[in-house]
Amino acid sequence: MSYSVSAPRALDHLVLPVTDLATSRRRYEQLGFSVAAEARHPFGTANACIFFSDDTYLEPLAVASREDCLEATRAGNVFAARDQAFRFRHGEGLSALVVKSAEAAADNLRYIEEGLSAGPVLEFSREFHFPDGRAAEGRFRLAFAADLRSPDFFGFACERVNPIPQDRGALLVHANGATSLARTVLVEENPSDFQYFLEMVLGQREIAAHSFGLTIETANAAVDVLTPEGFVAHYGQSLPVSGRGLLGAAIVIAVADLGVTHRCLTANGVEHERMGARLVVAPDKGQGVAFAFEELK
Repeated sequence: MSYSVSAPRALDHLVLPVTDLATSRRRYEQLGFSVAAEARHPFGTANACIFFSDDTYLEPLAVASREDCLEATRAGNVFAARDQAFRFRHGEGLSALVVKSAEAAADNLRYIEEGLSAGPVLEFSREFHFPDGRAAEGRFRLAFAADLRSPDFFGFACERVNPIPQDRGALLVHANGATSLARTVLVEENPSDFQYFLEMVLGQREIAAHSFGLTIETANAAVDVLTPEGFVAHYGQSLPVSGRGLLGAAIVIAVADLGVTHRCLTANGVEHERMGARLVVAPDKGQGVAFAFEELK
């Protein structure tokens, strides 16, 4: 197998299945994030996103209509099907890493050629409501990639066909000082087994291998794949691992001032631990995975 690489891709967002958006909103606000209004997808899911000034975001995702989700799954909707499967096995967590795409159809062809396509391209639109009362319709085209050995994590390329305006006002201002998505942390017993899959999705062949796993630098963030032991060493968290395959474990957020973050978490009663140059918050209901905060370098 061979594919051409022109430049590393940029991360677009992360998908975080949660039990319900009300609980998730309360938890993310406790963590000091500004959370957008609920927005529904035409295939039965809904989100309430957290946006950053670097044009990345987190997507807490809940089921708004189980019937619509099941119908979409039966009709071949990859997004709905993978979400349903993840919820069945884990309930909450980090299920997908998303990269920005200029042409999802071309990405889909590349995934097919490399034997890593997860299914047909999905195109849909949804309405977005701004805090100041404005509304806009975003239209997206998604191309999906997956490794069959990793049932609990996948990737996709997101083409913003009709992008939502980047000027999101107050939604970009977070009480915890968050500015950007710095790092995504995955766990796997043998990280190198999934190196090719991640190289292909992220468009990056330069991999930094280390004693605890490997690191891939994208155009705007990093992706770590750590062994379970490496995850404990770096984040002080043990992750229940029942089998092989990539598993979303933590999200690292860049902040302007770690002191501001510490005071915000403390004031909101959020337990956290200092590990070196980062603050770590263990997973909780509505949160999905561990969060870590680091100062911008």
